[in-house]
Amino acid sequence: MMKKQGVVIASVLTISALAIAIAFWRAGLPGATTPADGEPGGEQAKPAAEMSGTVRLSGGQLERFGVETAPAGPGKLRLEVVLPGEVALNADRIAHVVPRVSGVVREVRKNLGDTVKRGEIMAVLESRELADSTAVLLAARERVKLAQSNFDREEQLWKKKISPEQDYIQAKNALAEIGIELRTSEQKLRALGFSDEYISRLGERPAQSALLYEMAAPFDATIIERHISLGEVLKEESQAFMIADLSTVWVNLDVHQKDLPLIQIGQTAAIGAGNSAPAVQGQISFLDPIADETNRTIHARVVIANAGGRWRPGLFVTGRVTIDNLQIAVLVPNESLLMIGGRPCVFVKDGDKFRVREVAPGRTNGAATEIISGLAPGQVYVCKGAFTLKSELGKPEEEK
Repeated sequence: MMKKQGVVIASVLTISALAIAIAFWRAGLPGATTPADGEPGGEQAKPAAEMSGTVRLSGGQLERFGVETAPAGPGKLRLEVVLPGEVALNADRIAHVVPRVSGVVREVRKNLGDTVKRGEIMAVLESRELADSTAVLLAARERVKLAQSNFDREEQLWKKKISPEQDYIQAKNALAEIGIELRTSEQKLRALGFSDEYISRLGERPAQSALLYEMAAPFDATIIERHISLGEVLKEESQAFMIADLSTVWVNLDVHQKDLPLIQIGQTAAIGAGNSAPAVQGQISFLDPIADETNRTIHARVVIANAGGRWRPGLFVTGRVTIDNLQIAVLVPNESLLMIGGRPCVFVKDGDKFRVREVAPGRTNGAATEIISGLAPGQVYVCKGAFTLKSELGKPEEEK
């Protein structure tokens, strides 16, 4: 019994000694936790500058590492909301080119991807319907001439008391009716897209031309769809071409519910495609009144110029919408702000050394941060290459 108690006591003492040894070993590790202030063994935490020390580098080392300094000072802080988006066609500059008469395709002059000018012929149809309309117009013109001649004759006879007034009135009514028929025929051709000049010279053209209907581009554009083939029979509602003016495009930005109060019509948005090409500026011109059923977002529309066709519909982009421009007393670039010992710090110049200074950051964006306290205006700090200095902390002088 006594032997068993001895063994137990020896085991407890061994475990206790091992626990104490581990505790002392951990206390010596970098970053090991210490008792909190107010607890047994605790003490007031030291400032970051005292905990992290300083760094001294020669002028050659500063140049080699790309370390640059600048006096702390004011600046403009542009607050932004970053929104995903997609490039889309400008729906105000899209046209479905359809034949206004039925017919057989005799010529197709344009292909998918071709650019067209306003009035340029894209395809030619041979249309019996057009021939019938032209024949009605030409016949109406001849009937008007005959009716006019008959009216002039009856008017003269009536004035000379040779024929009764009834014959004069009948000739006048006949002329009016045929005149209405002529104007109706002309209006039908105008509705098909023919100009007044074309209609007025219709009788001078070869008979074969009366069969041909030319499909022309309504404005300068690019052909983005083609549904027409040689010899095909097209009806009036057939969509032969779809064209779009790509000189401008829409960018539809997805605004989530949390960001909706910050987005307004008229705000500036910088549109980027995530590559080395520079972003382009545009303004929000429209906010969709109805949320998208798929992702429950609101579309904010930005119209941007598309010179050279860089912005292709269907591409995903990012929009940085400026929601405010603030004048800040002390503004530093984000690369100068580091976390050292779990605290935000910057390096300040102290003679020929650089000392860590804990700061209190404020508002920030993707490029710069407001410093509320810890860095006074005019104080020289490391604005570029601060991470290199952080890596030098704690190294012996001979290693630097």
